[in-house]
Amino acid sequence: AGGEQSPHLFQFHEDGFLVLERFFSAEECDSMRRQIQRIVAEMEVPPHCRTAFSTREEEQLQQQGSSDYFLTSGDKIRFFFEKGVLDEKGNFLIPKEKSVSKIGHALHAYDPVFKQITHSPKVQELGRKLGLERPVVVQSMYIFKSLLAVTPHQDATFLHTEPLGRILGFWIALEDATQENGCLWFIPGSHTNGITRRMVRAASGASTCVEFVGSEPAYEDKQFIPLPIRKGGLILIHGEVVHKSELNSSESSRHVFTFHVMEAKGTTWSKENWLQPTPELPFPSLYT
Repeated sequence: AGGEQSPHLFQFHEDGFLVLERFFSAEECDSMRRQIQRIVAEMEVPPHCRTAFSTREEEQLQQQGSSDYFLTSGDKIRFFFEKGVLDEKGNFLIPKEKSVSKIGHALHAYDPVFKQITHSPKVQELGRKLGLERPVVVQSMYIFKSLLAVTPHQDATFLHTEPLGRILGFWIALEDATQENGCLWFIPGSHTNGITRRMVRAASGASTCVEFVGSEPAYEDKQFIPLPIRKGGLILIHGEVVHKSELNSSESSRHVFTFHVMEAKGTTWSKENWLQPTPELPFPSLYT
């Protein structure tokens, strides 16, 4: 596209994030929430959530099952549960829809509603405005955000590329995100210092499936600014900007659909990333 950069995009390069209120309509948000209710209603509890622990060995098998479930979720629609919501037989101790913390990581590829949102004309147009030449979608998640805080992090810690600066998050509020129910907080300008920590696939035979290399520096609370956003709003997140969310201290949920895009032109996706494209699902182009 070239041409003049809109003031918006200047702000994005300056801060490492950009808030676009009312990017999606209330109807689009509601259609995603309804679709997720259907998906949850039909959900099967994964086998690794059903084993009653008895021996050390079985416990390790369960952990292995859990890590395999995560590591191979890149090209599937899979369920990740809050702690303590299932008994050892895999029965729900609380309402089903409150038990799931997130669903990932290929909603954008296999679910018609989320696919349509991910590739919607306005998202593609935004990609072009950002100057993305060959953007591909690497993963997506539906996040329920019941309680937990998310510690300060950079997305490139988990989705590493050579060179850096090729990962972009699209974060869509399906309900108002407020300081009470766990909106995002950012350190403006923190996307210019590279990354200090990486999550990599552990050597086979290791007890965990991934490990961290490097460490997260100590950030001060006062460096962060909150970004409350209304239902339908979109936050663009640079892969290296430092952000977090506090715990949801309210009675209300904070549903979000988020996906990550990589500029594939001249970019190498790290072979050590937990998420890898598969023959069944190579990373699809954002542009259709």
